[in-house]
Order: sequence, then C-alpha cells, then structure tokens
Amino acid sequence: MIGITASERPSIPKAPTGIHGLDDITGGGLPRGRPTLVCGSAGCGKTLMAMEFLVRGATDYEEPGVFFAFEETADDLAANVRSLGFDLEDLAARDKLVVEHIRIERSEIEEAGEFDLEGLFIRLGLAIDTVGAKRVVLDTLETLFGGFDNEAVLRSELRRLFRWLKERGVTAVITAERGDGTLTRQGLEEYVSDCVILLDHRMFDQVSTRRLRIVKYRGTMHGTNEYPFLIDSDGFSVLPLTSLKLDHEASNERISTGIERLDAMLGGGVYRGTSVLLSGTAGTGKSSVAAFMAAAACQRGERCLYYSFEESPSQVLRNMRSIGLDLAPWLENGLLTFISTRPTFHGLEMHLATMYKHIRDLDPRLVVIDPISNFVSVGTAHEAQSMLLRLVDFLKSRQTTAVFVSLISGGAATEATEQNISSLIDTWVLLRDVELGGERNRGLHVLKSRGTAHSNQVREFVLTSHGIELRDVYVGPEGVLTGSMRLAQEAKEREAAETRRLAIARKRREIDRKRQALEAQIAALRAEAETEETELELLLGAEEAIERRLLSDRVGMARSRRADAEEEETA
Repeated sequence: MIGITASERPSIPKAPTGIHGLDDITGGGLPRGRPTLVCGSAGCGKTLMAMEFLVRGATDYEEPGVFFAFEETADDLAANVRSLGFDLEDLAARDKLVVEHIRIERSEIEEAGEFDLEGLFIRLGLAIDTVGAKRVVLDTLETLFGGFDNEAVLRSELRRLFRWLKERGVTAVITAERGDGTLTRQGLEEYVSDCVILLDHRMFDQVSTRRLRIVKYRGTMHGTNEYPFLIDSDGFSVLPLTSLKLDHEASNERISTGIERLDAMLGGGVYRGTSVLLSGTAGTGKSSVAAFMAAAACQRGERCLYYSFEESPSQVLRNMRSIGLDLAPWLENGLLTFISTRPTFHGLEMHLATMYKHIRDLDPRLVVIDPISNFVSVGTAHEAQSMLLRLVDFLKSRQTTAVFVSLISGGAATEATEQNISSLIDTWVLLRDVELGGERNRGLHVLKSRGTAHSNQVREFVLTSHGIELRDVYVGPEGVLTGSMRLAQEAKEREAAETRRLAIARKRREIDRKRQALEAQIAALRAEAETEETELELLLGAEEAIERRLLSDRVGMARSRRADAEEEETA
C-alpha cells in the first residue's frame, strides 16, 4: 500500500513465547495457529525451548498447552524441568497443561500391522479438547516416524500432520533432529513448516557456544543472524544483536568517579549511562581507579556489578584495603556484587548472554568489567569488539554507566586497545608509566571525554595508604620529572630558594644597619644644629639686652645734660 511504512503494514498474528529475546528477533513470537519447526543436534536445547513455550503460554498468556513426548516419560520431563522452576504437576492439576508420553516400538508396529498417524490425531485432539489447548508441542518427530518404511507414505503422513495442526488452529512447535546435510532427518519438515528455528551447540577451541538462527518465517520480517542463547536456572534466553537505531537517551547528570581531582579533570565527573575506558600497561593502577568508581556508586546508594576476570573477590578486597579503600561494607549490604570467573569458562557469546542476564536480574547503575583484554584469548579481536559493542549499547539503553579496564601490552601503542573499542567509548582515561632515573612512576591523563571540556594536563598518579592522589606533573629544566627525580629537583629548588632568602635577609640587615647609622648621624647633626641655634638665640638675647642698656644710658645722659629741656625750649 502506497504511503504506509513497513512498521505500519499488517503482519500475521503471532503468539508470544515469553522467552527472553526470542520475541524480539521474531517480531512478537511464533506464527499463531501455524506449526513451527525447532531443529538441531542432540543436546542443543530443543525440548527445553518447546517446554518453556508451553509453560510461559499457560502462566503468562492464559493459553493452555499439550506436550506429546515420544522419547521421555511425563515423570522424566517433570523432573528435568523442575530445576528451571517449572512445576508441570501444578499446571496439569489446574488444567493448564497436558503431558503425555506415546511409546512407539518398531517390533510392536510390525506385529500389529501398518502404521499411520490416525491414532495420534485422535489422542492429540482429545488432549486439546480436554484443556482447551492453544499450544501444542510434539517432541521429537524422528521417533514418531520411526515406524514408517515407505518413504512416500512417510511424506504423505508428515504433510497430513502439519495440515491437521493448522486446521485445529493451534500454535504448534515440533522438534526434530538435524540430518546429514539437511535441517532434519527427513529433509521435508522444513519445507512444510511456516517457521523454522535452528539450534546449534558448537565447540571452538575447546569452548562451547549455543546459537539460534531463524531459517525462515513466512509472512513477516524477522532477524536473520545467528544469536547466542543461554540455558540456566531461569530457563531459555536469547541474546538479540545490537539495535542499529542508536536511540538511547543521553543523560545530563554527572556522577563522581570517587577521585576528586579526576572529577575536576572531567568537568565534574562522567555522564550517567556513558562508557568509561581505563587503559594502560600492567601495574599502572587501572583496577584501583575502577574500584574507586565502584565505591563511589555504592556511596550514592546505587547497585554496582563488578566482573573480575583475573582476581577473586577476596583478593580484590585485600588489595583495595592497601590503598585505603574498604569495599567489604558494600559487599555485605548487597550494593556491591562480584562475579569472578576465568574468560575461558565460556565462549564470548555465552559471556555476553550471561552478562545480559545478570544485568537484567540485578539492575545495577554501574558495571565494572576488569579486564576486557582477556576476551581476546577466547576469540579474535573482531569477535571481542563485536561482543563489547553489543554490551555497550545494551548498557546505554538501560542508562547504566560502564567501566571497562583494558590492559595495553608493552609493545602496543599507548593510544590503542587490542579490542579496537576506543571509538565506541565516551570517556577514555589513559594510565601510563613514566621511567626516569632508574625508576618507574605513574601518570594519568584524559584522552577524550565526549561532551566535556576536559583537562589536557598529565597528572602524576600516586597510590597511597589513604587513597589515590593526582598531582600536577613537575616540568623541570630536563623535561617532565616524577618520583625521586622530582623530589631531588624540588629539594634543589628549595635549597636555592633558601639561599636566595638568606641573601635577601643579609642584604636587608645591611641596609637596616646603614639606615640606623644614617639616622644616628642625622640625629647628631640635628642636635648640633639645635645647640648652635640655642647659642645664637642666647647671643641675640644678650645683644638686645646690651642695646637696651645703651639706649637707657643715652637717655640718662641726655637728661643729665638737660638736653631734652633745651630741645623743648628751642622748639
């Protein structure tokens, strides 16, 4: 239809399986009212997948089911799936499930006559009607058709079986063993089935991996890749490949790394839900920084999941206590969870499927993987990159902050990782050795941090008994100095500074002495001047007294001579 997008176009009705991941890659489940073939070699999980399809239908979707087994008895099936948490007896008691075992013996068939499926149709129809079943499982097809000698009759009855299931409108799962060069032993089942799912359990370099592939699915779009799947205590789970939409939310919230100066270098910490890579050569302190980030998450009251692929939890706790970090309280109150295994314990896809399950179950806000470099020993660098890409996208979709620790080999470039995931990482912190004066010290700098105006300085990185210290790297006349060379150079500079201080103090004292001498000389001159001024004043006073006496004497003499009277008369 013109103007309608692919997502808006009608699709065939589907029955959700309730199996983690399988409904995602099938676009909603198996074709409702049609048969689905599940094939694979022995031990790949066909029966468990079919049984979980029935159990989930009965418990989650109110769709009763019928399980016809041709190899295992009902008691054996109930015992086998009880470890997965499936209680078949309870479902049967509530009329949600019917489990029947049909015993087929070749010798008995020969004695009774020709063999066909009419009896199966009768028993199957009765079981469906008893509980109103919407889902049916037939396990396995090879045993059912073991009584046929005539290939033409076998093919005819096989077609009739699939047609009968469609006419009853039940969603059927039929399991079959894989043939030699074909998906099934008969080579016909895959053609008459509307959906074909192939399970595979392979070995590579002594490591096993389970994979699932949808070979065909009529009438709908579906995933066509191989997907790893996991069978554990919670049942069957499939790991879808990474979505190419890149539509996860980007948080503006910053969280602390637990190292104050590193937070400052990163503009206040790292964004929540981003990926952080701590890379460096052996002994540079990568795990210590990762442990501080884990502790910071726990201090915020957030769950942290710590994958340790080289050390046991007790060893990590002991080592961190040596630098003043006690992780034991967080482990005891359940905020911190350690998962420690060797990378070679599983294949890459199984590791990824297991991690998905752990993350879904624990719902941590921060995940530490220490180290990711060991995954190269399980697969190729390309396979490890593909696995980590899916893990990064999965964690981002959940707004979970990821911390990856990567070991850089001595001969590798310092700004590269063996997994080639540096371009996928949001924040990359590089820790390196600085060798000077016959000793090795540590340096730290931020290579990149998306969305952050981060520091471009190299800081000296010191592990102490009270934590991690980031110091400014000292740049001396001979370049960058760290460790004892830095201490020696700083001592020389302190000595030179002390010498200059003493010289300045000596010069200041000399100037003070000169100033005091000058001040004393000035005081003496001032006193001498004051003395002379006093003497001058005395002389002036004496002179005035003399002049007064002289004047007085002249007046007296004039009076004695009557000079004033004569002058008056003359006048």
